[in-house]
Amino acid sequence: MIDPAPESDRNSGAGTGQSDYDLTKDISTGQTGLRQGLTSYGDAHFSLFLRKVFIKAAGYSEDALSRPIVGIINTYSSFNPCHGNVPQLIEAVKRGIHLNGGLAMEFPTISVHESFASPTSMYLRNLMSMDTEEMITAQPVDSVVMIGGCDKTTPAQLMGGISADKPIISLVTGPMMPGSHRGTRIGACTDCRNNWAAFRAGKIDIEEISAVNEELGPTVGTCGVMGTASTMACILAALGMMPLKGATAAAVSAARIRIAEETGGHAVNAATKKIKPQDVLTRESFINAITVLQAIGGSTNAMVHIMAIINRHPAIAGSILLDTIDEIGRKTPLLVDLKPSGDNYMTDFHNAGGMPALLHALKPLLHLEAKTVTGQSLGELLAQTKYVPVPQDHPTNCIRPLDNPLYPASSLIVLSGNLAPGKAVMKASASKDRRLLKHKGGAVVFFNTADMALRIDSPDLQVDKDSVLVLQSIGPIGNPGMPEAGMIPIPRKLAARGVTDMLRISDGRMSGTAGGTIVLHVSPESAVPDSPLGIIRDGDIIECDADARVLKVHLSKEEIDKRIAQRKEKNDESSPWVDRTRMRGYRGLYMRSVNQAEQGADFDFLTAAGPASAS
Repeated sequence: MIDPAPESDRNSGAGTGQSDYDLTKDISTGQTGLRQGLTSYGDAHFSLFLRKVFIKAAGYSEDALSRPIVGIINTYSSFNPCHGNVPQLIEAVKRGIHLNGGLAMEFPTISVHESFASPTSMYLRNLMSMDTEEMITAQPVDSVVMIGGCDKTTPAQLMGGISADKPIISLVTGPMMPGSHRGTRIGACTDCRNNWAAFRAGKIDIEEISAVNEELGPTVGTCGVMGTASTMACILAALGMMPLKGATAAAVSAARIRIAEETGGHAVNAATKKIKPQDVLTRESFINAITVLQAIGGSTNAMVHIMAIINRHPAIAGSILLDTIDEIGRKTPLLVDLKPSGDNYMTDFHNAGGMPALLHALKPLLHLEAKTVTGQSLGELLAQTKYVPVPQDHPTNCIRPLDNPLYPASSLIVLSGNLAPGKAVMKASASKDRRLLKHKGGAVVFFNTADMALRIDSPDLQVDKDSVLVLQSIGPIGNPGMPEAGMIPIPRKLAARGVTDMLRISDGRMSGTAGGTIVLHVSPESAVPDSPLGIIRDGDIIECDADARVLKVHLSKEEIDKRIAQRKEKNDESSPWVDRTRMRGYRGLYMRSVNQAEQGADFDFLTAAGPASAS
């Protein structure tokens, strides 16, 4: 248990002792608890006096006000079933804070859910990061527990928390349980996509797809596979920003509640010892996180989130690039057998030992000296973290050893070439037809999602199984927000013939729960006037070679330059690139300020470098 503030501090610090209002003392700087970040009234002593008036109106005692103040970010929303257990988690966090001598103070920020946000949750990630940063900065908290879960909430919170640089610790809501259909386990959201593809192909009827719909999300919590939410949870643990066991416990489990209580205790410790994220997070921390990303076959979304998080850190921004992720991948095997790269669910990962078991398996590849929010190193935490390993040959063990991986290396890869001079990414381990990892074919181009919806299932579409499907205008600016439309549906006439995978390319994203041979995050996006992706036409020959890390179109530089020049001459006033200068509100701010995918699709003015160096 953490001892509360010494008696001398309690009498002269946050209490109502005479020294608080001694006008000869300067109380405007270097303060903690309620005395920090005073409201500007021109008189710091009056500001503190008035603050105490209103905090006492909430019923707090002198003893309570003398404790380390731990904020709890409440992201509960009726529109966010991934966060359905947040009220219960808050109560457990409060218990952990109070048991360790702190004072818990709950406050809200916006809540973002993948399926309830238009045009896409990614569009709101930067807004949530701003909300998180400003609320942490503005309010008198000594540390903060950031509760998130659904895809974009945890990276948004870490981005804002790093920028605010007060002690923070993350708590995820946890994955949902799998359901069952005809005796087979199913769960959100890889099975959502697989079953929908079967329905589109005419393999299952409307009654069955309706029955499947009932079982895909049987409990609250995040998607129960290695989607973006689970990926970011594992990354947070690898970064040392939450308890190691906190990544995998089910949302509806008692283990999740115990983790919440433990998190509250750690938050008091972080407040007392002033453990700030910019001190905890080092280059080695991020190398560990990227190693874990590759080993779990994590979401491609994590690549854009990691770059945004890195570029918020003044000491690390620019030292880790997309190519770094690729380099780490070349020596990191895929060890976790979970959908969409494997067959299992997050509950299986947790039962096999979760992150402690995986990190023990990855020890030879990790920087064990990396710091964590607990004040201990990663190596020290692993040494004292107890778990019962599942026998390697047991059917429930979904964690492979280093010498017997599910996939030998490079689960996530980075491509470049004349079609993606600013890079592109691919989840190679999720390819359904591995021959497509080295493929060349004629382009079938869709100008935007509306064009795709209109023509993708047309019997007249000129397409075959070797065609390369290209979707433009779904990048950060083009849509806006990089929607998860990159998993272009297989044209119905090909799906009916048994085609389950094609090479697909876009400047957007896809869900971490999705699979297929899909190139994403092509940069610069097609909305940018000089983007090679923006000038691709039907029939252009596109080549992808995953082993060589090449993505190119078989056009000469002269032809590419000619097409780009012709495009610029048109100067289409309705294009997002031009129209963004006239937009109002948050959309205008987003469109004018968002950077490209390889930089994290963050706002340029929020990066550590600032707007002048971010574009």
